[in-house]
Amino acid sequence: MTEPTISPRRPAMDRYGVASAAPRPEGLADILERVLDKGIIIAGDIRVNLLDIELLTVKIRLLVVSVDKAMEMGIDWWTRDPMLSGDAQELADENRELRQRLEELERERG
Repeated sequence: MTEPTISPRRPAMDRYGVASAAPRPEGLADILERVLDKGIIIAGDIRVNLLDIELLTVKIRLLVVSVDKAMEMGIDWWTRDPMLSGDAQELADENRELRQRLEELERERG
């Protein structure tokens, strides 16, 4: 019985058949891991003008990154967003109580 041979990995080829020196990711999981580890930012602006009058401006900013990498970059808005934190219901209740107290004070004042 013969031992199985390990075939050397062939270099990745581009669409023109030229070998690439850089290793390419094996699959979607590898690509996703790299994107989340390094991060990717897509930014763009869309402006609609009519006779040099700006009618509409849309600014698009998309950041795809892991939570750890985002916090490393100083981005942590989700920690202060009451709808995303565990205290969302408590904050909603407190807000409702404060509004009721404010209405009572305004009624008493006249």
